[in-house]
Amino acid sequence: MRRSRRFRMKKIYVFVLILCFGFSATFGQIKLAQSGGQFLSVDSDAKAGGMAGALTTVEMQSASVFFNPAGMARMKEAINFMASQNQWFADINYNSFSVAYKPGDGNLGVLALSYIGVDYGDIQGTQRWDNDQGYVDTEILRPSAYAAGIGYAKALNDKFSVGGHFKYVGLNYGKSVYPDETGIADTVKSNLAFANAVDFGTIYKTGWNSLAFGMSVRNFSNEVIFEKEGFQLPLAFTLGISMDIFDLKRSTMKKQQMLLSIDALHYRSHAEQIRIGLEYRPIDMLSLRAGYRSANDENDLSFGLGIQQFGVVFDYAYEAFGRLGDVQRMTVRFSL
Repeated sequence: MRRSRRFRMKKIYVFVLILCFGFSATFGQIKLAQSGGQFLSVDSDAKAGGMAGALTTVEMQSASVFFNPAGMARMKEAINFMASQNQWFADINYNSFSVAYKPGDGNLGVLALSYIGVDYGDIQGTQRWDNDQGYVDTEILRPSAYAAGIGYAKALNDKFSVGGHFKYVGLNYGKSVYPDETGIADTVKSNLAFANAVDFGTIYKTGWNSLAFGMSVRNFSNEVIFEKEGFQLPLAFTLGISMDIFDLKRSTMKKQQMLLSIDALHYRSHAEQIRIGLEYRPIDMLSLRAGYRSANDENDLSFGLGIQQFGVVFDYAYEAFGRLGDVQRMTVRFSL
């Protein structure tokens, strides 16, 4: 018994070493303009915002479909809803919704629907013109983007769970007006692009206290053709580890919880990144959160809180983006 436990801990140590050395080998590389649809890289949940997005191994019911679909697999309730609004900088409105359903006792897994919608606000359109300014104003542009998806997760046993998420992504960059080849008439073009994308992930509970490992791949997509150029969505590989560190002193800390979650991310279009999230729960109805992201120019620290009462959860997060301004996130979730 003692030998098997030692063997299990050795496997855990090896996993952590692989994680550290693998990411240190490429950490800090500069990767710019290698993908499009960057709205898919924005954290869609206030709990995620407060914990710097370090949620790969954190089970969040229907909201897990946006981070690691495997996190839905052990959902206790039959139905869970989540609605979130991000007051992004530059007057960008970012909204997300998810609902998950567990039929029966969960042996068939958990199904989920998701939606992300982004409104970039009104932008004055222009057209080149032979006048003193060199242009004239055209109509108001209203660029937007969305991603609608369906997800599935299942716990294969008491330790291992898997999940996947299929998304249909739409990009609308508004209309553009330019002279045709004759130079006499104008051509109006709607700038639209569409893509399919897949997320998938796993979570492994070690059985030692609440220690868990996990991985996820997000935004794996086909090439998107826009005009004559092609690009892919912001692919991200993530390895994560989490644990309630008060488990080590449970007799002293009683019902208090201190969740520590660490994610290491490898991006297609961003330097490698470490995310660290903390969630302290002094009582069941209150959560206090803080997070740190490495390799970001304007934002590194984030803060948040959560209040849970009568089956309804309200989460709030605040993040300062330096010269870009502040970002606030609000999320409401409830279960049936």
